Amino acid sequence: MAEQRLRGLSFPAMATPLSLLLAYAPQYAPSVMLLLTMYNLVPTQLLKYVVNAVRFYWKPKSSKLTLLFDQRDGVSPNQMFDAAEAFLCTRMKPDSNCLRITKTVKEDHINAKFAKWEAIQDSFEGISLAWKYVIVPPQERSNGGETPEKKYIELKFDKEYKDKIINSYLPWILQKAKEIENQKNVVKLHNLQFERSGYNRTEKESVRLDHPSTFDTLAMDPTMKKMIMEDLDLFLRRKDFYRKVGKAWKRGYLLYGPPGTGKSSLIAAMANYLKFDIYDLQLNSVGSDSSLKKLMLSTSNRSIIVIEDIDCSIQVHDRKGTIPSKYIHDKPKHSPQFSLSGLLNFIDGLWSCCGDERIIIFTTNHKERLDPALLRPGRMDVHVHMSYLTIDGFKTLAANYLNIHDTHLRFTEIEELINVINVTPAEVAEELMKSDDKEIVLEGVVSFLKRKKMEEDTAKEQSDGGNDEVPDAKKAKLIS
Repeated sequence: MAEQRLRGLSFPAMATPLSLLLAYAPQYAPSVMLLLTMYNLVPTQLLKYVVNAVRFYWKPKSSKLTLLFDQRDGVSPNQMFDAAEAFLCTRMKPDSNCLRITKTVKEDHINAKFAKWEAIQDSFEGISLAWKYVIVPPQERSNGGETPEKKYIELKFDKEYKDKIINSYLPWILQKAKEIENQKNVVKLHNLQFERSGYNRTEKESVRLDHPSTFDTLAMDPTMKKMIMEDLDLFLRRKDFYRKVGKAWKRGYLLYGPPGTGKSSLIAAMANYLKFDIYDLQLNSVGSDSSLKKLMLSTSNRSIIVIEDIDCSIQVHDRKGTIPSKYIHDKPKHSPQFSLSGLLNFIDGLWSCCGDERIIIFTTNHKERLDPALLRPGRMDVHVHMSYLTIDGFKTLAANYLNIHDTHLRFTEIEELINVINVTPAEVAEELMKSDDKEIVLEGVVSFLKRKKMEEDTAKEQSDGGNDEVPDAKKAKLIS
């Protein structure tokens, strides 16, 4: 029936496009002529502006939102970038065609990181997520040198999930990155120095710290070791307390004493105990207060910032003029151009709040040479005197090197000698390594201590005419 009706229609009678155009052209001709006239009369610049405005308001709006994670936030590292990078490295695609592979001698595993632009798809609670890892290679500057390599990460998703991603997904990324870092269980040693050649930038080289020092192996007073460990434990537990009392969550340590008394070993033991990275700050490379701030801000939370031999790195001498005259000529040949106040400002000034859970350690061989402003509580909270070797320290060394955990016949004689001479743990440790035979080693230690006593007695007779008083340093050790 339908086919019969179609056959009955007269198709030639239907309107064609040409006939329609001819029928309606007279009605629209005035409008077309008006538009052509306006086109000829309106200035070209104004016409372009109108066209662009129309395009802007009529263009289709994107339903996607893009989040950018820059590698740095001003002069500080961007924690969100580091977390996203660590997370994305666990989501590498099998078909990735270029990866950066690294492994140091002390590492147990191979590290794979992105070497160039990479796109990764992910999902979170049914939300599709598009990650993009971007590396911009160094570019040559017109005035010489080159810009540093730039990295950033993009995350794209539907706008309707903005709150979900920012309030739930990103905190989850931070937690996953923390778990990844904890699984590595690696302490790193970072070298901090300010590069002056070309484009000024912070250089942060790092290696895995595989130092065997622990509090169990330290040859120091057991009471002092216990005090330090308890202080560190208390510090870790008091995040809310520090915020409550309005103080930055940091702790300052001053390690002072003669060379060879174990200051560096104590720092390594603290890092292994806390699982904190160490930042070795090279003050000699710092040229100004602003450079110092950039270096300090490049450090991460949960870290130990170390400035060794502070009295040799910067002019922090006592400004009251109480330095013994024999030290006056001991000035660094190339003194940095930043100020003591700049250093103090970062230790406990406004800039000290730019980081949490940090330990700041200064070491020196001459505490009396330091300015009192550097030593007061709030800057250096704990002063640790790394003294000469005591019998307790020697017993620790004997256990470490000779596997002697009980007493020995030679210990009494060794204790008598240690109590009347100044000998460092490093000196005795060297003697303990000279043989595998315990008896031969202990006999060698006794002979070494006797020789050292004779040398000290001879030197004392020459200096003060044979005064038999015990040196002040030894008196302090005996009293303690």
